[in-house]
Order: sequence, then C-alpha cells, then structure tokens
Amino acid sequence: MSWIYLILAIIFEVSGTTFMKQSKGFSDFKYAIVMMVFYILSLSMLTLALKKIDIGVAYAIWSAVGIVLIVTIGILVFKEPVNISKILCILLIIVGVVGLNLTSKVH
Repeated sequence: MSWIYLILAIIFEVSGTTFMKQSKGFSDFKYAIVMMVFYILSLSMLTLALKKIDIGVAYAIWSAVGIVLIVTIGILVFKEPVNISKILCILLIIVGVVGLNLTSKVH
C-alpha cells in the first residue's frame, strides 16, 4: 500500500506544480487554490508512504519522478525548449533513482 501512496503523492505533486505554472505567480487565484490542495494531498500521501518506505528512497523517487514528469509536461504542454543536455540530465536522474531503489529494502 505504501507504493500506492507514493504514486498518488507523485501524481498530486505534479498536478500541483502544473497548476502553480497556471497560477502565473498567484495572479490567477483559482489555480493557486487548486495548487495548494494538490500539494496538501501530495504531502499527506508521501507521509503515509513513509510508514514502510525509507525516507531517502521515497523522497528521491517522489522528487525525481516529479522532475521527469514536470519537464515532460513543460515540453509538451507549455512548449518549453528541449535540448540534448536537458535529456541527458533527466536520464541521469532516472539512473540515480533506479540505482537507489535497487540498493534499498522496503520494511
């Protein structure tokens, strides 16, 4: 169940960050409110995930997968530029998280 909580935490965090972009620095308050709700949900799910998953592993996965998804959303939805350096850095993040996950155990 902890892994489901972690997946939900990631989904809510990515949703919150997407709405953060949409809020335009709190200029559009309705998006800012939605952003805050998603962040509360994300941190709540992450807290539940930490019952069984080591904090270092859970946080690394939560943040790294969030980064990869946000960069992808930035490129596909917000038309942010992409280059080989950005792609290589994202691949390094993925390799690091996979390595961390493979060397850790779930309680």
